[in-house]
Amino acid sequence: MFHRTVSRSLAVAASSVVGISAATYYGRNNKEGSGGGLPQEPWSNVDKPLPTRAEMFREIERRIGLHSTRNKKNGGAAENNDYDKDDKDDDKFDLLVIGGGATGSGVALDAQTRGLKTILVERDDFASGTSSKSTKLVHGGVRYLEKAVFNLDYGQLKLVFEALKERKVLLQNAPHLSHVLMIATPCYEWYEVPYYWAGMKAYDLVAGTSALTFSSFATSSRTIMEFPTVAKRKVLIDDEEEARKIRERDDVDEILSTEEPTMGKSLKGSVLYSDGQFDDARLNVALAVTAAHAGAVVLNHCSVVDLLKDDDVNREKVTGAILKDEETGKTHAVRAKVIVNCAGPFADDVRALDDPSKATKEKKMVSPSLGTHVVLPKYYVPEKFGMIIPKTKDGRVVFLLPWLDHAVAGTTDIALKPGEKTPKEPLATQDEVDYILETIAPYLALQPHRQEVLSVWSGARPLAKDPTKTNSSDLSRDHVIAKETPSDVIVVAGGKWTTYRLMAEETVDLVLKTMRESGENVNAIASCRTSNMGVIGAHGHKDSLSASVAQSGGDGFGGSNPDPDVSRHLATSYGDRAMAVASLASFAGLEKRLHPNVPVIEAEVVYAARAEFCRSASDFLARRSRMAFLDVQASEMATNRVVELLAKELKWGWRRRRAETKKTKEFLKSFRAS
Repeated sequence: MFHRTVSRSLAVAASSVVGISAATYYGRNNKEGSGGGLPQEPWSNVDKPLPTRAEMFREIERRIGLHSTRNKKNGGAAENNDYDKDDKDDDKFDLLVIGGGATGSGVALDAQTRGLKTILVERDDFASGTSSKSTKLVHGGVRYLEKAVFNLDYGQLKLVFEALKERKVLLQNAPHLSHVLMIATPCYEWYEVPYYWAGMKAYDLVAGTSALTFSSFATSSRTIMEFPTVAKRKVLIDDEEEARKIRERDDVDEILSTEEPTMGKSLKGSVLYSDGQFDDARLNVALAVTAAHAGAVVLNHCSVVDLLKDDDVNREKVTGAILKDEETGKTHAVRAKVIVNCAGPFADDVRALDDPSKATKEKKMVSPSLGTHVVLPKYYVPEKFGMIIPKTKDGRVVFLLPWLDHAVAGTTDIALKPGEKTPKEPLATQDEVDYILETIAPYLALQPHRQEVLSVWSGARPLAKDPTKTNSSDLSRDHVIAKETPSDVIVVAGGKWTTYRLMAEETVDLVLKTMRESGENVNAIASCRTSNMGVIGAHGHKDSLSASVAQSGGDGFGGSNPDPDVSRHLATSYGDRAMAVASLASFAGLEKRLHPNVPVIEAEVVYAARAEFCRSASDFLARRSRMAFLDVQASEMATNRVVELLAKELKWGWRRRRAETKKTKEFLKSFRAS
């Protein structure tokens, strides 16, 4: 946001830079089509089954079998015979993507739809790391804009341009999983109104044709009407304990306005602006599933334990990997023309498989920090309005947003200590929870308490350094795409959810360039297709889908139509696949809720196992249904039933069922503060 100390001359200069640069950028780059709906794709057919895990492993074995057969036939060296002509490219994939987060899944979809034979592997589950633990906003980056204005930095401004354009693309490509959200910036000082208003008008200007709605000023009465829980007066006392006591009194407004007017400031109004909001983990899963429907081999719970090199040609170039099926323990070799490392905060672990020195502090590419969010009951925020606290006591930004019929608040930013390894399941501390609650409390009429917190999660956010640059201080929240030498492995690090598609596009462009430079046969189209490509569930989505699901109950759902919240949940989680889930519920008698407090039904567990690569109870509770993120206690109570349903679908024995139950309950502890 914009500081009140901006001088008139700087503001004029900055506005000129923003205006001229915006006009220049859009003149050169605004080449979007006119829309008109998403084009039909092979996965638009809702009846098309997903390839099974066994089928995908068979495809890996088929290709490695061709590789072994060819080498034996040629005496260990490729020759120009008929067999070699027919099968020399078929024994290996064009691209191996390591890491199934937002970027990795995006790369797999982009590459496969350009015609590259792609395999995507993820050691845990899709979105099991950073990609499921965002603030749930699809945003352009107000803080980037602040840097651009105050530093007259076109580079920072370009980041905002790109993010705002990509925001529009994401909302278009996943309409069932995303929507526009209004966000209020409450103002308790008159000087805040013009500063925040000017900042948001600059945001509008930079957005150009990608703007969702235009920002505006709302009077105090309108702000309270739209956001009933906003504080009418903000307590101005440094002692947090004393301030809380005052805020919790029923007559707080009377005290602050009459008895002690110097203790509080009245609400002057708010500046409203719009950004996108989405379900991060379900979009990640949709990207992976869509890539599989497009023809990619997609495997979760499959880790890379070693990298392969071609001893006969280039002893340093990485040409494949040894994969380990985490479910069976079996290993499989896979060959690929290009390897892309999209392991997020764990990218350096993969790099160390090629060269152990890359795990050292001096050569690390990623420097993660941890961010925590808390979930509160929905009554803290209205359904269609969020709040931004633009300046906390330690200079950070905190959001309070409605999300999936709950309220989510965050985030913190805790840097890992030098030498400290990134935890697989980071744990939030009670101090972080208290910090978030204390930060939002002055802006609310209701005072949040620890015992109201329904769930807590912490995720690792990577700061990235380009390994081709020598300046060790060159860290950025922007993304870095670099081809390492001499391994030729492409590493993608940093970035944010909003620009995942652009990162994937740039990565696949580099993949094609690398293939051509190394003399590989390239049977792919050069241009990216994903800027107007709906993910699975998007093509038949419409605003009335929730009503259609409600009408589809038939004999299921206890002989009546599903509850409105269940219908809405199915429509916004599955898009045009919602009817398939509802039909499964009716046909199999799986219409019951997994817990009274959440609208998730039993049929979703079975559907997730069949159509969404769900391989464990944790996969379902955290990343197919989001239950763990919304209400950890409800998730703990639903665990036994989820395990029971998955055991039947995936044919688990009693030992696996018992181990799965224990493992899941241990996993759910990561959603409580330590």
